[in-house]
Amino acid sequence: MATKKVTVTIPEDLLDEIRAEVAERGLSAYVAEALRFKRDRDRLLELVDWLQEEHGPVTEDERAAALAELEDVDAEHERRRTSGGHNAGEAA
Repeated sequence: MATKKVTVTIPEDLLDEIRAEVAERGLSAYVAEALRFKRDRDRLLELVDWLQEEHGPVTEDERAAALAELEDVDAEHERRRTSGGHNAGEAA
């Protein structure tokens, strides 16, 4: 993947904390990952806004159901992680 060097300004205390935590990975990798995460979150928020314009706001019941489903998925992932694996054809 092609990369390009850029200059950014970061508060010194934040930079010191990040450098202390990411020594092996490197600052550039950390920043790239953080920017990807932020970009993906922004895109999801745009999707949420569009969906709410099209279909109206999410009700509390819909929100609770979605959170319960996410908890079930997280619990299943944790179960698989702690049990030591899964079959090659099995969905993660």
